[in-house]
Amino acid sequence: MADKNKIVRLSALSAGEQSSDIEHVAMCFGQFNVIHPGHLRYLKLARSHGSKLVVAVEGDVNLSTGHQSVSFPEMARAEALEALELVDQIVILDSGKLDDLVRIIRPAALVLGKEYESEDLDIERKRKIASALTVLGEYGGEIFYEAGQIHYASGDIFRATQHDLEVERWKQFKAAVDHQGIDLKNLFERLEVAQNRKLLVLGDTIVDSYIACDPIGMSNEAPVVVVKELESKDFLGGAAIVAAHVAALGAHCEFISVVGIDDEANLVRSKLIEADVCANLAEDNSRPTTFKIRYLVENQKLFRVSRLNEHSLSKKIEDKLIDQIYDLAPSLDGILVSDFVYGVVTPKVIQALKESAKRYNLPIFGDVQCSSQLGDVSKFTNFTLISPTEREARVALNNQDDGVEHVVNLLMEKTLASNCVMKLGAAGFIVYGGQNSDGSRMREHFPALNANPIDVTGAGDSMLAAMSVALTCKLTIMEAAALACCMCAIAVETVGNLPITYAKLREYIKSKGVHV
Repeated sequence: MADKNKIVRLSALSAGEQSSDIEHVAMCFGQFNVIHPGHLRYLKLARSHGSKLVVAVEGDVNLSTGHQSVSFPEMARAEALEALELVDQIVILDSGKLDDLVRIIRPAALVLGKEYESEDLDIERKRKIASALTVLGEYGGEIFYEAGQIHYASGDIFRATQHDLEVERWKQFKAAVDHQGIDLKNLFERLEVAQNRKLLVLGDTIVDSYIACDPIGMSNEAPVVVVKELESKDFLGGAAIVAAHVAALGAHCEFISVVGIDDEANLVRSKLIEADVCANLAEDNSRPTTFKIRYLVENQKLFRVSRLNEHSLSKKIEDKLIDQIYDLAPSLDGILVSDFVYGVVTPKVIQALKESAKRYNLPIFGDVQCSSQLGDVSKFTNFTLISPTEREARVALNNQDDGVEHVVNLLMEKTLASNCVMKLGAAGFIVYGGQNSDGSRMREHFPALNANPIDVTGAGDSMLAAMSVALTCKLTIMEAAALACCMCAIAVETVGNLPITYAKLREYIKSKGVHV
């Protein structure tokens, strides 16, 4: 195994070329169409099983069927792996199968994704590894089934300055855009037709209140931090800010939700009018308008207090929402569901939305945000787009072991979703589209462009709005994701949720040197 060139072809290898320290080699295997954080977890863990890591990359052609078996050329996939420092050798399986490479290399450890251990593994995958495992057993090599450690946060800020990180992430973003053949220059012209689009947003209304505080110290009576309130500011939250984002991007937005009979409901109405959102708010005197207070010192949140009542809607109010859905449906171009699991998005409401979408051929987009409550994104079946966090997807599937790729495939199979965005927090998000001709899914990783966000609360809301508006304007799923990536970067720059306008989104991309 030569060090001069990390990429070699199986056809160029022979057993006589083994290195003297081959007993310390770990090997892993896959297509690696698009390198994303899930792959990096897997590769890092595989590397821990040896002093060197060899990655076996499937060739362009399935040797059993003679058909094209992957989405991107083998050399492009190998070169993406070559750029990773933790990979020592990439072997393209151009003339044989995994067992042929194992027979030549004789690795001490073969590391496969956790899904390969499942009894439900499909026949094609079983066939790919069966002979390799036999060869491995003949000389006493070890097999490990692992996906890598799950992380919901990032420590990147310790490895570079904020400026350097953001420069690197913009490069990653541009690479993803180029990889998908996206021309950022013409996206905004196509997004201008949003003014002719009418979208419905339905979900839980929240008022987010931020209170800036001055720290005084610790109480002498108990180990309690004492602060003095300085000033407060209220923002639209929940589905209400999603509706405001939709309108700010130029579309006509109808909003259906439930509020209490209180001052917060009046505040919501006022802010929705300012945002040019047409509000259809049902009043429920049995519950207050959901109200969340966040106490901050500088930009650091101390804690949050929520005032809410999440009991089920009465039949009368539920029927009112359903009637509103049916009344609006014929004039719509798309439907957004923003469910914070506070009781508005009931099974009957979801059914009415799906019936309307099917009857009028409308795209339907859904997000279940359950950071502090229980929710299940898998209830959104047959949606055009679902956008869970990794944690939400794993909870919905009761799956904490498999790799990200397998989890997404399982979720999309279960929900029959056309597209999925897997949100990875500080690692950005991965977009999964429909299937290619070879049966694989289109996918692309987009990084989090802001390396040191001020407030991440509204990132998911802005993403849902941007992608939904873009898709109703006939942009592709990857084009919509590119715009949403920039939208998220703007959303986390300030404390509190503010509607992000078409003009502000355009100005952000221009600030990166892109003429739009």
